[in-house]
Amino acid sequence: MRKSITLLQQEARDGLLMLLPAIAVIAVISLLPVLFTFVLSFTDTPIFNPTPQNFVGLDNYLHFLKSADFWSSIWRTLYFTTVSVGLELLLGLGIALLIHAKPWGWQFLRASLIIPWAVPTIVNGAIWRWIYNADFGALNVILFSLGLIGKYQAWLTKPFVAMNLVIVADIWHSVPFIALILQAALATIPGEIEEAAMVDGASVWQRFTRIRLPLLRPAILVALVVRTVEAFRVFDIIYVITQGGPAFGTVTISYLTYLESFTYGHLGSGSALSFLISAFTLLMALIYIRMLYRPEALR
Repeated sequence: MRKSITLLQQEARDGLLMLLPAIAVIAVISLLPVLFTFVLSFTDTPIFNPTPQNFVGLDNYLHFLKSADFWSSIWRTLYFTTVSVGLELLLGLGIALLIHAKPWGWQFLRASLIIPWAVPTIVNGAIWRWIYNADFGALNVILFSLGLIGKYQAWLTKPFVAMNLVIVADIWHSVPFIALILQAALATIPGEIEEAAMVDGASVWQRFTRIRLPLLRPAILVALVVRTVEAFRVFDIIYVITQGGPAFGTVTISYLTYLESFTYGHLGSGSALSFLISAFTLLMALIYIRMLYRPEALR
């Protein structure tokens, strides 16, 4: 027994030694930039001289916490995240249940889900910007042909409308991710459990709420955490479709960070914003885990 323990310890040390080069590379590539950005967040460093200078302490953080523009961007981001992720979860769950029922053509439906998900976000934004174009966009053409609008509309000139149209583009791109995760989780549920419930007289709704939904909780948690973090940090699709307009109506917290860092040239305050984003996303992830995590569901 003593020899086997020693052998296991030796294997663990050998494994750690082999991992050290990869750990060192990750530390250089990932940790050092994070630490450098953290130092910048306590300074008033301009973009034309990105060497940490003019230490200002917590002034950058306090400035944004008191800023109306910051809180406006937070509320826009929360709206985007809530509506986008909520609809993605509902649509993804519905598609997953449809595929799990295996109707005619279900294999084609599952394969076709890869297409929107595989499209890069920048390309996705360019596609939807063309669809929303005021002069020759597909949305105007379709609605005008159906007689639903009397003339072509400039869809991206109203802040609230523009934000919701960006959400539509994000949903189209991200629903397949949630649908595929939940469909894979549904496939792991033993059929005997639902058959027994049917024998006991459980309705379709009862089988869904009392069997499928509780067993899907871990998969839902993973999908929600991943998508919430991505949605809260949304930047690229907004940059391509609206560039924060109209009238700053689609400026989210990540877009505000971009403006602060690269448009206004304030690397110090931009770095502080990036860490505030990290704090908010961590808080939301913890809330999700607190609400949905059930250790007994994993046993």
